[in-house]
Amino acid sequence: MKLRLFAAAAMSAVLFGGAAYASDTTVKLGVLVDMSSLYADTTGKGSVTATQMAVEDFGGKVLGRPIEVVAADHQNKPDVGKAIADKWYDSDGVDAIVDVPTSSVALAVENVSREKHKIVLFSGPASSDITGKFCSPYAVQWTYDTYTLAHVTGGAMVRAGGDSWFFITADYAFGHALERDTAAVVTAAGGKVLGDVPVPLNNQDFSSFMLQAQASKAKVIGLANAGGDTINSIKSAAEFGITQGGQKLAGLLLFVTDIHSLSLRVAHGLVMTTAFYWDQDDETRAWSKRFYDRMHKMPTMIQAGDYGAVMHYLNAIKAAGTTDADKVMAQMRATPINDFMTENGKIRIDGRVIRPSYLYEVKTPSESKSEWDLLKLIAKVGPDQSIRPLDQGGCPLASKS
Repeated sequence: MKLRLFAAAAMSAVLFGGAAYASDTTVKLGVLVDMSSLYADTTGKGSVTATQMAVEDFGGKVLGRPIEVVAADHQNKPDVGKAIADKWYDSDGVDAIVDVPTSSVALAVENVSREKHKIVLFSGPASSDITGKFCSPYAVQWTYDTYTLAHVTGGAMVRAGGDSWFFITADYAFGHALERDTAAVVTAAGGKVLGDVPVPLNNQDFSSFMLQAQASKAKVIGLANAGGDTINSIKSAAEFGITQGGQKLAGLLLFVTDIHSLSLRVAHGLVMTTAFYWDQDDETRAWSKRFYDRMHKMPTMIQAGDYGAVMHYLNAIKAAGTTDADKVMAQMRATPINDFMTENGKIRIDGRVIRPSYLYEVKTPSESKSEWDLLKLIAKVGPDQSIRPLDQGGCPLASKS
């Protein structure tokens, strides 16, 4: 297995260590992630590592061809992500793109993959529009989406009495989709949305936004953001004594790396939705230890999802006897997904992987037994409660199923 690292600059991807090339003698995977900004911990080098682990575990070759991994930083910019995808698919021989956090970038890449009949395996982006109105026969949303986050975390908060909400929302596709999907859960239960405030991506100071949320008197402040923005939001809430004043925080998208960064002293009591936690069972612990030995931190659900998606993709190539995207996608949809994070999952016609989700609560410092012992399970939530019904997403492919 080979790894080539790309860096995004303006509208292009520049190869380090040699010239880019297209070849039909390799199977090439392109890991497109945030390497340097607010999502670097949840995706970044860890996503590249998870992809490499899958390739190594598969054996490094498929159909007698070596498997190569390349990686690039899309800088959370849709135009940069699109340019990299165009170059990878057109001239660099990339067969499938992996991960793609930041929904606005993912939607741009999804459009490229659709036009070029190339596969994209999304683990990082959350917008439910990826498998909704913008669904593609060549895209898979592997790990989670905003509908799931809204119905598991948001639904739990509403059932606990949180019937009035104010949203602090990342001002791009992901944040707007997460607010929309959560607001629908709140209003369907008879609750009210008292207001919202859009916040630029990668914002450092949340003071003014938190004061607006506090002044709204909403019972729940919904954080429709992720990564560094969520960490900064929660730190700001602690500074203003939000929870001491009686309001609840809903971190609608939290990762184990966020909790580790915040510390249990700050984050204890928060609830979060995830498709994977490293300490779920013997299989998750074994795989996570291998990841930890390389990265010196536990994996996020995105990184675990990258491994699963790549392994399923490579097995489909082997079974189909080809890298042809249509035949490989048909094989992927026809084959149940079984690995350390998924049991009898399946890829629906709209691209959404059907799997359970898990609602966890962040432990108190006294409950934790080790550095990464951060969460306790509240509930396992089945797909019937956490996955949007096929006929409700607006996917044009749904009528063909």
